[in-house]
Amino acid sequence: MAVTDDPEEPVPAYRRLAAMLREEIVRGRIEPDRPLPPEERLVREHGFAPEDVRRAVEVLSGEGLVYTIEGQGAYVSTRAEETGGG
Repeated sequence: MAVTDDPEEPVPAYRRLAAMLREEIVRGRIEPDRPLPPEERLVREHGFAPEDVRRAVEVLSGEGLVYTIEGQGAYVSTRAEETGGG
């Protein structure tokens, strides 16, 4: 699903966040094995709800772009290099 500004096709917040983070990963702004920004920071700086942050991480995890370590957060996977990041 492409992110669009068309008001007729609202994009859920978690998909907008996933797209934003995906872009950062693919462009190499967040390198493999480096953490994603913490949930609290994404909530505070971008106004996403905590649930949206968690769902966005699940989407990226399902794509193989991130992995999570319980109690430590989400990290960019080495697969990001295969997609053009890193």
